[in-house]
Order: sequence, then C-alpha cells, then structure tokens
Amino acid sequence: GITILPPWWASWWAYSTYFILLMAVAYAIFYFFKKRIRLQQELKMKFEEANRLKELDTFKSQVYTNLTHEFRTPLTVILGMTNQLEAGTWQNKMAEKDKGKVSNALKLIENNGKNLLRLINQLLDLSKLESKSFKLQLRQSDIVPYLRYVTESFQSYANGQNLSLRFYSSLETLMMDFDPEQIKQVVTNLISNALKFTSSGGDILVKLTEVEGRLGIQVTDTGIGIAQEDLPYIFDRFYQTDNTTTRVAQGTGIGLAHTQELVKLMGGTISVESEIGRGTSMYVHLPITNNQPVVPNHVHITASGLSVPLSNPMLKEEMAAESDTTLPQMLIIEDNPDVVTYLKSCLENEYQIMVAYNGKIGIDKAIELIPDFIISDVMMPEKDGYQVCDALKNDERTSHIPIILLTAKADAASRLAGLRRGADAYLAKPFNVEELLLQISVLLDNRRRLATYFSKVLKISQELPHRDPGFVEAIEIEDAFISKVKSIIEAKYPDEDFALPQLCLELGMSRSQLFRKMKAVTDTSPSDLIRTYRLTKARTLLQNGHTTVAEATYHVGFKDPSYFSKIFFEEFGILPGSISK
Repeated sequence: GITILPPWWASWWAYSTYFILLMAVAYAIFYFFKKRIRLQQELKMKFEEANRLKELDTFKSQVYTNLTHEFRTPLTVILGMTNQLEAGTWQNKMAEKDKGKVSNALKLIENNGKNLLRLINQLLDLSKLESKSFKLQLRQSDIVPYLRYVTESFQSYANGQNLSLRFYSSLETLMMDFDPEQIKQVVTNLISNALKFTSSGGDILVKLTEVEGRLGIQVTDTGIGIAQEDLPYIFDRFYQTDNTTTRVAQGTGIGLAHTQELVKLMGGTISVESEIGRGTSMYVHLPITNNQPVVPNHVHITASGLSVPLSNPMLKEEMAAESDTTLPQMLIIEDNPDVVTYLKSCLENEYQIMVAYNGKIGIDKAIELIPDFIISDVMMPEKDGYQVCDALKNDERTSHIPIILLTAKADAASRLAGLRRGADAYLAKPFNVEELLLQISVLLDNRRRLATYFSKVLKISQELPHRDPGFVEAIEIEDAFISKVKSIIEAKYPDEDFALPQLCLELGMSRSQLFRKMKAVTDTSPSDLIRTYRLTKARTLLQNGHTTVAEATYHVGFKDPSYFSKIFFEEFGILPGSISK
C-alpha cells in the first residue's frame, strides 16, 4: 500500500517542537511576571523600610526636642540667676532685702540643678536597668512614714496649684526591705504626673494597703485621663499620649518607663486604670520581705536627699509681694514656676507682673485685663504659645498687645512658625536677660509710635499722616478697629445720651477693656476721644459761619452752652463765640 506521510509541520517532531516552544514561552512569561512581582515586593519592602526609617528619624527628633526642652528650662533658671548674682548682688555690705533675694536665687539654682541631675540620672539608670547592672541598696525599715514624708513634700506645690493632695494608709507601720532612693523615684514620678495633669480644684490621693503579703501603692487623680488606645503604651520609653489638653510634647517620655523598670527590679508590678475626663489611677504592688538589717527611719530619710522637682517655696512669697499699680502691666504665660520666678526677678521693678500657668488661662486673662505686654512659653498645657498668639492676635480686643515667645525650640523653622502665628519676637531658652529687656523696650517703643500715628488719624483733618513703612502691617491690623470706633462716634455724636457706656455696648467691650485698648493704640481715653470729636465738629460748624454757639452746642450732643464754652476754651484756647462772629 501507499503510505502518505504528513507534511513536516504536522509531523511528531514538529509537534514536539511546538510543545517545547510553547513551554519555553510559558516559562518566559512566568519568569517575567515572577521577576516583576519580586521587584514589586522589593520596592514595597524598600518603601516600607524608608517609611520606618522616616518614622524613626521623626521619633528621634521628637525625643531630642523633648529632652532639650526639659534640660533647657532648668538651665534657663540656673544661668539666669547666676548672671544676676554676678551682676552685683554679691557685695560685702548687702542690704537685708538683697540677702533675701540672694537666698531665693541660690534656692532656685539648687532646685533646678537637682532637677537637671534627676533627668540625667533617669536616662543613665534606664541604660543600667537594661544591661542588668543596676543594683538595689536594700535596707529594712518602716516604709509608711517614709512614703508619707515623700508625699507631703509635694504639699506646698499642690496648695499653690489649688489641688488637694492626701495621703491615706490602712497600715500604721510596715517593716520591709526597700531601697529608699528608688522607692522615692517611683512615688515621685507618679505624684508628679498626677499633679501635672490635674486641673485647679482637683484631687490627688496616695493610698497604701497590704494585700496577700504585698504592699499596694495607689496614686489616684481627678485629672484629664488617658485614652483607652494609649493605655497599653504609656510605660514604653519615650511614648507620649497625644492629648490636646496637655502640653504638646509634654515631658521626656522616660518617667513612667523608668518607674516600670524600677518596679520590675523590686519584684513588683505596675498597672493603670484611666478614663478621659474622669482621672487616672496607678497601682504598684511590691513584695514584702524582711531579709536586710534594720535601719532607723531618720537615717534613710535624711540620706535619701529628697528633692521635689515641682515644689517652689518662693512662689507664695513672690505672689504676695505688692506691685506698683502705676507701672505697665506684664502678663507672663508659663507653666514652670521656677521660670516664672526668674522672669519676675528680671521684670518686677519695671512692670506689674501677672501670671497664667497655662495657655488657656493666659488667653482668658489677656482678654479680661488687656495687659501692655505678654511673654509666653510655647510648650504648655491646654493651649500652646502658638495657639495663644493665634487667639490674641485675631481678637480686636487684644490684637495690639506685643507678644514675645520663649521656647527651647531654637531652630529656624520653629522661630518662623512663631513669627507666622503673630509673635512679635521669639527668644530661645536659655535666653539672655539683656536681650529680653531690649526686645521689650523696642516693641513698646513701636507701640508708642503706632499710638502717635492713630492719635493723628482720629483728628478730623483732610490730610492723613504718613505711614511708616515698618508699621504698615501693624497699622492695617488696628485700622479696622479704629475705623469702627470712628464710624460709631460719627453716627452717634449728635445724640446727647451717647457716651462711653453706649460706645462700649456698640463695640462689645467692657469699660476697662476699651479704655486699655484705646490708650494702648491711640494714647487717648474713649471719653476724651468722644469729647474731642464733638468739639472739633462744633468748631468746624462755627467756622462755616452759619451756626450760632447754642445751635452748635445742641448739634454735637451737649446740653449746656456755658459748659460747652468752658470745655471748648480748654480744648482750643479760644471761646466759641469769637469764632462764630
């Protein structure tokens, strides 16, 4: 028979070739997509790694910023007080008053030196705790009176902040092994946090109990509380809760981490319960052992070198000092009592000093009192310094007040941020007191020049005064307020019942607010402005020659022509009758 062979493209070896080629193409496609997916994964991993590194850099930057702030505050006081002492306070023949100031200055230097040492020791202790090289110095003694003593050392500060601090123990005595210095660190950190985050009028309770052979130390406050999502992380090193009612970047973030490590080293446990707006409770439980030699209480109490970082024994004395009411008013918005005391020592002879210990209270005080000048910290509870600037510079009652911001953030970006938010000047801690005084002097001089400009604007004349190029922005900010005042007086001056109360009502300001605002911006009181405006209008009418004195009197809102003639003569040195003739 005849066998018909298939064409070459349909032969078995052709099909084998097709299959091999198809497999090669499939493998090439598979390899291409596999490589592409691997590249995508590598890119994703690199992107995630870059993000992690960026977050780490941000975290490190924040940590360094917080540490810098915590170090700069005591350094500001230490260096400032040292400069004051070097400037001439030390003299052989020293007045009694100067001796008291030197004593106070030395106490401030000592307290802030201890605070700085405490911060550094906490950082060093953390590294030792991690490396397991930290050793407790245990001794056996009665822990109850010691913890009462530690708690009561905060009492004066708590009273100064209008806070109730109580110590309660269900135990009269409890002999146990403990390291006085480290147990003091634990309790001090817990009480300091409770005081720091509890508003005026709140309560802090330190309570001791014994449960199943363990000492329970409970510190409860009625403060702002901690959000539930933050609770698992508050003992992490450098972790800080993001709460708008606290100071931005509050503290260093090492206090509770240090406390937890110490409690663990003591064989104990620490836990927390909290609710936003209701308060926080910290619980420490330590094992009770009696293995060490007994030591009397007075030995370890005095040897512990108790230093309370927040207490300020000079604060009440400073607050009680009377100020000269003829001096310009200075509002200091600062949450650190030592810095407040230092600023007072620099400024109290030149200004009436008022103090607000957080940004929110500072804004309220500034609006109520309309001070001549404001010095504000940046990092504060409730509202920070930037928010203070925003609020006051955008309120027509306070927009004219010069504001200097003081902060540990000395970088250019922070300075620009402060200036953009309306600050008139920005000084980094530790600041030079001469630079501060010079900045205040320059800013107040600028305000006087601004007042001179607006005092001319308020006069009824055809020609406006020349605008100083350096004050164009300041003039524009206040111009809206001055224009409003002028338009109200222009509309109401013929009304004989129109006076200061009606002007206050129209502007929505109190008498004192309007008076201080007008004196600051125009160097003229509101009552004098209304009277001068009416008299100037009357003189214009009389000069036109178509109005009698009596008619001019009634037209500009005066009731008595003889009284009108008297004050007209006081204002212009000429009787109105001589003009109308």
